[in-house]
Amino acid sequence: MPTTIHMRRSALHILGEDLSAAVYAAVQRLADYRMYRRTLRELQDLTARDLVDLGMHRSEIKRVAHDAVYGHRP
Repeated sequence: MPTTIHMRRSALHILGEDLSAAVYAAVQRLADYRMYRRTLRELQDLTARDLVDLGMHRSEIKRVAHDAVYGHRP
């Protein structure tokens, strides 16, 4: 009997850890997405001259914003 109770507690503990990890991952994805949207908006608000000063073209804005938040794509 004690083994069964111990196993149930262990299973619940593992389930709690899995749920906690899933919630953390979802919160992190949301935070990353918000940062991407903010970065994208700020870059889109720049003038063509500002973009040239940064060595960028307007067509690169989405890639640059994505790379800034999520890292460089291979």
